[in-house]
Amino acid sequence: MNRVRRLEELLAGLLRYGSWSASAAIGLGFLLALVGSDSAARNPATAAHRIATIGIVLFILLPMLRVLVMFLVFLRERDFRFACVAASVLAIILLGIVLGRPAT
Repeated sequence: MNRVRRLEELLAGLLRYGSWSASAAIGLGFLLALVGSDSAARNPATAAHRIATIGIVLFILLPMLRVLVMFLVFLRERDFRFACVAASVLAIILLGIVLGRPAT
């Protein structure tokens, strides 16, 4: 029972601090865009927009990082059945990313 609690605390910390970091990045990007000049609104390649984009990407990556942490913990604990399930979920996510990318 102790290992389950430890895994839950690890995942909760990842999601908590990851969400706060992503929110802070988005907020900082919006704040910089707000106090920036009018040219920043016309040019989406500014640092403010990049910082906000990093926060959004972090929000998108958090569930994937959660599955990756679960996979690593299950491997470490030699629980190969759940590690296989986590690896399958990661493979499905990665396949979705690859298939969802537009062809160049």
